Amino acid sequence: MDFSLTEDQRALADAARDFAQAELVDHAADWDVRSHFPVDVIQRAGEAGFLGVYTPEEKGGLGLSRLDASLIFEQLSQGCISTTAYLTIHNMVTWMIANWGSEELCEQLVPDMIAGQALGSYCLTEPGSGSDAANLRTRAVREGDEYVISGSKMFISGAGSTQVLVVMARTGAPDSGAGGVSAFVVPADAKGIEYGKNEDKMGWKSQPTALISFDGVRVPAINRLGEEGEGFRFAMKGLDGGRLNIASCSLGAAQHALTLARDYMSERKQFGRELSAFQALQFKLADMASELVAARLMVRHAAWRLDSADPEASAYCAMAKRFATDVGFNICNEALQLHGGYGYIREYPLERLVRDTRVHQILEGTNEIMRLIVARRLLADGVIESLQ
Repeated sequence: MDFSLTEDQRALADAARDFAQAELVDHAADWDVRSHFPVDVIQRAGEAGFLGVYTPEEKGGLGLSRLDASLIFEQLSQGCISTTAYLTIHNMVTWMIANWGSEELCEQLVPDMIAGQALGSYCLTEPGSGSDAANLRTRAVREGDEYVISGSKMFISGAGSTQVLVVMARTGAPDSGAGGVSAFVVPADAKGIEYGKNEDKMGWKSQPTALISFDGVRVPAINRLGEEGEGFRFAMKGLDGGRLNIASCSLGAAQHALTLARDYMSERKQFGRELSAFQALQFKLADMASELVAARLMVRHAAWRLDSADPEASAYCAMAKRFATDVGFNICNEALQLHGGYGYIREYPLERLVRDTRVHQILEGTNEIMRLIVARRLLADGVIESLQ
């Protein structure tokens, strides 16, 4: 069993690290304070190839594996967690269109999305159905060669500043569950779309988040992804990778926090000694590093399962997302504690890391839902035995 990265993978990680250092890290605090969505930097991320990371090569993307993507997002998030998290969402939207959109739709949208000239939002969550995503109420009714979409979506990243929406809507009967959901590509400026206020969030301030209302929005039938009734399956496939993406952002945040904690312990003196000389704090640093390494291995193993089309990949992605986002937040919180009062002020980045990582335990499926996904698989015959 070889855990080492290939030369190509190291080169990808290095390129992402260089981009984070050049374009993200020095601006992250300012973007956070101003709630600024750095579209120009996102477009430069497109020029660097980071907006089509796992979009197939034949559609213009890099066609990389989910493991490769994890390496890239972990490095980028050490520059700015919030902006990198948006990049992961855009990647997911682009990948969904490239995989299940018609040839005409792909030719129309995917090149601009990979270049960052058109940005995407993923529209699944609704005001009345967060974790119960299969119970969504937004409807799409077929009228000739068009669908008419009505309803609303909540907590949509990029809302109001993106050009392309992938919207999950019910095409079946109201009680049709997951099998009655279809996916549509909707122009963000289509007639009948309205945007709510930019939510004043605890973290993730460098990307807008808002409600989107659809009132009789008409889209061509060709804008449907796949067949009617396949939308929820597409959404869940997107979320398998999305969970690894957000877990990778947590890894990057934790790595950054661990580095800051080590440096501060070496510089700060109390009672005539550097903090690094106190054994209790040494133990804390050791535990933080051990948990980070464990989370990283778990994320990379889940990515390998997803790349291998393993039948249990969804459960492994859920386990990795739950573990890595819990660990990532805890490490950032412990690093803040090691900084004492300095960690609580904005002059230091720790309070922002804590705020930005907290939401990772909620989005892409709450960590309680991750436990539910895993538990349901564990109760199936032979699954626990297969974990060995």
